[in-house]
Amino acid sequence: MDWCRYRFRSVWRLAAPPEAVYAALECAEEYPRWWPQVREVVPVDDTTGTARFRSLLPYDIVVTARALRRDPAAGILEVGLGGDLEGWARWTLTPEGAGTVAVYEQEVEVRARLLRTLAVPGRPVFRANHALMMRGGRRGLATHLRAV
Repeated sequence: MDWCRYRFRSVWRLAAPPEAVYAALECAEEYPRWWPQVREVVPVDDTTGTARFRSLLPYDIVVTARALRRDPAAGILEVGLGGDLEGWARWTLTPEGAGTVAVYEQEVEVRARLLRTLAVPGRPVFRANHALMMRGGRRGLATHLRAV
């Protein structure tokens, strides 16, 4: 087992139509307004930006995200990741009644030296840290969508 590789999957049920959810998720530079653990997103160009995350742990993770797929008709947003995490992340949106099921999937390898050093003893903490971040994002997005 490679202790520096992670595969995550989160399912968010949101009381907004897929078009509204897609529009919110497509604007990554707005994430810090509604997702507490996303501290900063800085666009580099039309398809690339840098993002800084911090959840429970007192450590910032910095990534460069590059758009790989933007498909509003299919409800898919996918990015390639580099920096402290290397891999990919994808949102897949499907309608559910009047709302949306948003599935977040991520496969990454940790590249940050400190996190690699702590890979074995820290793995349960890192997974819990990610779960808290995703919970904060779901709550923040649900509140944001009610306001728009």
